Amino acid sequence: MFRSSSRLVSTAAIVAMFFLTACGAPSAENLSSGSGSTSTHADGGAGSHSDHGDLVLEPAKVMGKPDRIIAGPQGNDGQFIVECELSHIASDDPILYPGRTGASHLHAFFGNVETSATSALSELLGAETTCDDRRDTAAYWVPVLVDGATVIEPVYAVAYYRAGTEIDPISVEPYPPGLTMIAGDPLAVDEQPVEVVAWGCGSGARRTAMPPVCPSGSELALSVTFPDCWDGKNLDAPGHRGHLRYSSSGDCPRTHRVAIPQLVFSVFYPVNGDVSHLRLSSGTLGTGHADFINAWDQGHLEHEVDLCIRRQNVCGISSGRRPA
Repeated sequence: MFRSSSRLVSTAAIVAMFFLTACGAPSAENLSSGSGSTSTHADGGAGSHSDHGDLVLEPAKVMGKPDRIIAGPQGNDGQFIVECELSHIASDDPILYPGRTGASHLHAFFGNVETSATSALSELLGAETTCDDRRDTAAYWVPVLVDGATVIEPVYAVAYYRAGTEIDPISVEPYPPGLTMIAGDPLAVDEQPVEVVAWGCGSGARRTAMPPVCPSGSELALSVTFPDCWDGKNLDAPGHRGHLRYSSSGDCPRTHRVAIPQLVFSVFYPVNGDVSHLRLSSGTLGTGHADFINAWDQGHLEHEVDLCIRRQNVCGISSGRRPA
């Protein structure tokens, strides 16, 4: 596994960033991601711009939300689980800023180690990964958690893949190569639905809209649930939401009939106790979100969907490790 040298990264080495601005939807061969370069913020801290500029991002509510909260492992439900370590931290966004290094607020990237502002999907496929399943070369990223001028480095992340609530597992199709997804709202002003973005302590089932006070020995966790219905045509869309929806009552809407795995991405931080001094690089602690590009080994992804989701097997178990 790829291991980081510390859990706290000073912004003397990683300075703050500019907030998201607009860009067009990437094609399958133009998908790109964050690099190690950053931009300097006026206050020199790990903050974000309050001016959202000309950001093109549809409201998250257009996709709906799951019927219930999905928290961590779901017993005997068919699923496959992948655990990933942090790859790198960069002020880039591979969906909203393709080719524009340093244009975003800081993100923590997991999985594919070659994600950069200029990398094409063909460069992501087959690259090295920080995930325990070496064939999971997908790109995952979330805004960084910050304490004043210090970035709190995540301990690890877990990706849970399963059928959406009450969706027939047999109907679930693998993601197409290059599918992009954004879940949660970096522009949120009010609390987000806990069915989509939620905080908790460790892998416990209790989920809240804002971070709880976790006991000593536990980890603060951010969990984001992605849509599980696809329009069957587009890898992305203007506004980056239109090609995806959440299922409801065990069915996908008529405009998005293809059931795909529902990804729940959980990031664990070495944090317990008071959280009032923390924030996200995207803004307040209420602006949680996560992003994904499918760069899995496609044959292996198809195998996992068939063996684990369709045949109702539990494949892979998170270690549930604690910070050192």
